[in-house]
Amino acid sequence: MLLALLIVPVVEVAAIIGVGKVIGGWPTLLLLVALSIAGAWLLRREGTRTWRALSEALRTGQMPSREIADGALVLVGGTLLLLPGFLTDVVGFLLVLPVTRPLFRGLLAAAVAKRLLGDAVSTAGRSDRPSGPTVIEGEVVD
Repeated sequence: MLLALLIVPVVEVAAIIGVGKVIGGWPTLLLLVALSIAGAWLLRREGTRTWRALSEALRTGQMPSREIADGALVLVGGTLLLLPGFLTDVVGFLLVLPVTRPLFRGLLAAAVAKRLLGDAVSTAGRSDRPSGPTVIEGEVVD
């Protein structure tokens, strides 16, 4: 995480400088502002939609695992959308858009399962014992 906090700003500044060299300084600034405005609008729309879906699932007594995952993805994506930069905006849009969110929902579920269950997820169904019937030796006493 610390490495990401150091690398992401450097990559963002490099991307902004690169785009600025191609299209100019003012258009780059306007593009960053337009992306932030579009991101804020999308965050509000998808956040409201996700909140309604969560409320509906809770009201009907369903397990809201999908809605909670969507809420987490929208929250992280929205945070990235509000940060200035092109890289964070691309990742933020991918996390917030309902078309691409299911891809990340599966990744989030796998990461949470690995974090909560640890090695049990990767070793489930495996055993160090040889396969075959279990033999317990003993004596019969009358």
